[in-house]
Amino acid sequence: MPHRVVPRLALAVVVVLALAAAGLVAWRALAPATPLARAMELAPDDATRFSWTDWEGVRRELGADVDAGSSAGQVDAFLSDAFAADLSSMSALGTSAGAMQDQLGFSPATVSWELFAQSGSGAVEVLGVDDGVDLDAVADRLADLGWTEPEEADGVWVGGPDVLAGTGAMLTPELQHVALLADEGLVLTSDQAPYLEAVLEGDDGPEDLAELAGSLEEPLTAAVYDGAYACEHLAMSQADDDAQAEADQLVEAAGDVHPLTGFAMGVLPGGAVRAVMQVEDADDAPGDAEARARLAAGPAPGQGGEFADRFSVERAGSEGREVVLDLRPSPGTYVLSDLTSGPVLFATC
Repeated sequence: MPHRVVPRLALAVVVVLALAAAGLVAWRALAPATPLARAMELAPDDATRFSWTDWEGVRRELGADVDAGSSAGQVDAFLSDAFAADLSSMSALGTSAGAMQDQLGFSPATVSWELFAQSGSGAVEVLGVDDGVDLDAVADRLADLGWTEPEEADGVWVGGPDVLAGTGAMLTPELQHVALLADEGLVLTSDQAPYLEAVLEGDDGPEDLAELAGSLEEPLTAAVYDGAYACEHLAMSQADDDAQAEADQLVEAAGDVHPLTGFAMGVLPGGAVRAVMQVEDADDAPGDAEARARLAAGPAPGQGGEFADRFSVERAGSEGREVVLDLRPSPGTYVLSDLTSGPVLFATC
């Protein structure tokens, strides 16, 4: 398949380096952390993969009329609409939503946001709740359903696979063990009680990845990966030999790209998608922005077809070590879910 090289003049229109303006840099240095970045600070510091859903924002985006009084069917219908808009693919609760609403007293219809954090030693769900979720009522439900109440109010309610199966067949294993932190407005869950206890006692989450996630601003849904995970799971090595050979040619034609130390992608209100790729050396970022913009405007080996059939590159640029691409999805496409399952040529390491 021939490579379509974006002309330098056209690329100059697309590649807007406004992100590097000194005024914006200063503003970001003083700006408060975004909800996603703050949520990541609650995660374990060894987490390498994060999946974010701003459920309050998703409900607002879709004009969804769901709340604590909604039926399981209404909640499942909301999740179906969110999936069709590519706004629920990062959630670990998709198939559990209706059963959660019925049985547990909280669900994507009522929580503010969800962060699913994974590391080599375990995974934890962190849910932000507000006045729409009565945690005292949730505690009563857990006790009635068979969870073992902790000695301390902010301890771990121990359930397990049998308790979960008795509650609802559709519930994800990540809901086996629960911590209710009323003072912080949080619910934490995990499939491993000792891991959840360690998270409750642990330090702040990975600072570098939280800072990277801040460049997404306030996405409705997002994925954030450390460099090792991104380079393994988004790499062209996941593609067949022919796709890898084509990718090598396209990268050589586009210009030099450098290994990633972090990757984030999110859907913003209004439907735009932002990809942020972090490189080791800030001096390399401007060149990477140009090369990766070219790659994002051409063929998509390993996925088939052309990236241009799925989205247009509206802006590309760099700030410090970060390369930022703003993408406008074509109607009916699933850019976030497709491009976080790899391989992704413009995120090559």
